[in-house]
Amino acid sequence: MSEEEEPGWEVDPDDDWGIAVIATVGRQLKLRREAVGMRAADFGKAVGYGEDLVYKVEGGKRIPRPEYLDKADKVLRAGGLLSAMKEDVEKVRYPKKVRDLAASEARAVEIGVYEASNIHGLLQISDYSRALLECWQPAYPPRDLERRVAARMARQSIFERTPAPALSFVLEEATLRRRVGGTMVRRQQFERLMDIAQLNNVTLQVMPMDSAPHPGMSGRIELLKFEDGTAVGRSDGAFSGRTVSNLRELRVLELRYGTIRAQALPPRESLALIEHLLGET
Repeated sequence: MSEEEEPGWEVDPDDDWGIAVIATVGRQLKLRREAVGMRAADFGKAVGYGEDLVYKVEGGKRIPRPEYLDKADKVLRAGGLLSAMKEDVEKVRYPKKVRDLAASEARAVEIGVYEASNIHGLLQISDYSRALLECWQPAYPPRDLERRVAARMARQSIFERTPAPALSFVLEEATLRRRVGGTMVRRQQFERLMDIAQLNNVTLQVMPMDSAPHPGMSGRIELLKFEDGTAVGRSDGAFSGRTVSNLRELRVLELRYGTIRAQALPPRESLALIEHLLGET
């Protein structure tokens, strides 16, 4: 597959901010190229890309790869100005909804999640994410699917933050037993969970399938708390699934999440269950 055909690098037509960013980057690339008197074909050869791709990038129709910007910066003697655009360009690859979520997670000092249907996105390996998204209906076009997988993986930079946020996850046992992906994908996913569970700032619990009824049976719960004392939360089974931030509604979600954590297996027993499932895979 050629560079031009590779999915995941097209501009989302519904993302106004993304369109503006890529149009600006493309315009700067074109101005720099013309300023040094270089034709598009010659520039393409110099950076190792086809002339058609050069025109697409300069026209704001294609998201440039990070290495494209680095090579362009060197060839066009931009002094680092083009390379500096990589951060904003990288964000454009991800759907707006995911960017907003990632921004909230990046600010949070504490995150609590209960997941009933699948392993939470912050805990997924890329092959698990891809296998999960491939089963959705209507099906995602290849470019959208890869964009979503990349966005989900980028959110996991939260594990590298300093100071580290306090992260708490409760997964239904059924999410671990569901056969998402092949045997190797499942093994790698279990190994990933075991690695994360041993981080000092992470608490990972499993809600056993033989548990008594609990407040999470109506769906996912997410709680994010910020350094300034504010918080946001969301639950599939409360307040029509909308995001809430007032104290009364947050208290409801905190009560439900606290009850779920109390009923789930303790972290050590949860880790033992994951190890057992790994052994069975």
